[in-house]
Amino acid sequence: MILTSHESLTSPALLDTLAAKGIDKFIVYEIPQEMARQRYGGHYDVVAGDLHESDDLRVLDYNGERAFRLFRFDELRPPVLHEPARSRAA
Repeated sequence: MILTSHESLTSPALLDTLAAKGIDKFIVYEIPQEMARQRYGGHYDVVAGDLHESDDLRVLDYNGERAFRLFRFDELRPPVLHEPARSRAA
């Protein structure tokens, strides 16, 4: 679970940041910010308070299992799928 100051989950700058961390293929579900704040409580505020334009990505939760327990599928926005472009050379 990450917090980002990017406007779009597919912005080139965010994709570059993720790729630099070894993440170039993913499925992401956006979660309404207020819902995440309510579910994570004070931890959300600490992490969000450390989010700056020059440091535009913060990890809210490393534990995917916990994240999936906190949110139902019907609360998630539609998935965004991303993978790097591949050459179609034969």
